[in-house]
Amino acid sequence: MPIPLADRAAVFLAYNPGISPKGGGLPGLSVLKNVVSSINMFGIIAVVGALAVSLGVWAWGHHTGGHQAEANGKKGAVVAAGAALGLGAANGIVAFFSALGSQVR
Repeated sequence: MPIPLADRAAVFLAYNPGISPKGGGLPGLSVLKNVVSSINMFGIIAVVGALAVSLGVWAWGHHTGGHQAEANGKKGAVVAAGAALGLGAANGIVAFFSALGSQVR
């Protein structure tokens, strides 16, 4: 039994739609990159502040015997360090998974 034309086209398009990311296709791409870079920088600056506060709470809790404050300061420092890692590696993580995704056939 022959395969209908619509099914053959769907199989071909599902396999290779012929679409790949391309820079410069839309106006405002440089503005969008600027905005995202600025948001990333704002996040990094906020993480520096959060880390400073968390380390201060950790030290204050340790020196005053406040075990809850000390534990919260440690948690805040770990979360801030993780956030800094994520913000710093965001571009590389997206590039890695984008390259990995482009290899799927």
